[in-house]
Amino acid sequence: MALLEVKNAAFTYDEKRMILEDVNFTVEEGEILCVIGPNGCGKSTLIDCILGLNKLKSGQILVEGEDLSALKPKEFAEHVAYVPQGHKTTFAYTVLDVVTMGRTYAARMFAPPGEEEKAIARAALKQVGLEGFEDREYTKLSGGELQLVIIARAIAQQSKIMVMDEPTAHLDFTHELTVMEVIADLVKNRNRSIIMATHFLNQAYYLENAGVNTKVALFSGKNFARMGKPSDILTEENLESTFNIITEIVNDGSGVRKYILPLRNKR
Repeated sequence: MALLEVKNAAFTYDEKRMILEDVNFTVEEGEILCVIGPNGCGKSTLIDCILGLNKLKSGQILVEGEDLSALKPKEFAEHVAYVPQGHKTTFAYTVLDVVTMGRTYAARMFAPPGEEEKAIARAALKQVGLEGFEDREYTKLSGGELQLVIIARAIAQQSKIMVMDEPTAHLDFTHELTVMEVIADLVKNRNRSIIMATHFLNQAYYLENAGVNTKVALFSGKNFARMGKPSDILTEENLESTFNIITEIVNDGSGVRKYILPLRNKR
């Protein structure tokens, strides 16, 4: 049984135009699915459907065989954690407070977080390289540091599935690499499963190069035109038809490490 399965999913906002139609895929334990496609193709809409923010017009989303729409909030949180594309800071919580919020679903009603919850939060911060940040105000962090805190909050939730919407958007090169290293570790060494929408095509190759169990779903129209390993899906021909760009797939000479070199827009 797949950890997550989407079956014949369809979604529309206004009944006039289908955004998603006949979407089918599975995510296994210890696997990352990179959802890739042009702006406006439906990546974020699909993520909102998985999160229950959008109600499917038809089809099902199953987590370990259970219909996602039938799960209570606590049960949903046990299965799925979310890392948004951006996060607006509000109150000057400490970093430890923010990460501990990932344990809210497991706490007794109105009960403050205990030492066990704080220990889990500290471990999550250490995992993303922010050990020692516990007492800092999260409103005063850089954009990269803040994104790592939000990822740590999702890690502290200890859900089997993590849904990420453009987790490296607006980050500099150093923080992007740090986030990708954390993602690779979560999947490869800690058996987490991740669904990640991304515009950065080389991130899929980075994960494959690192030996991570990686699958790519290439959006075209209202569903996935192609799905499989990055080396099989992210070809020059497929990128030309999907993004209307001319690229070159470069490797290190051994054929083991690959990356995409964009050359020009197709005229």
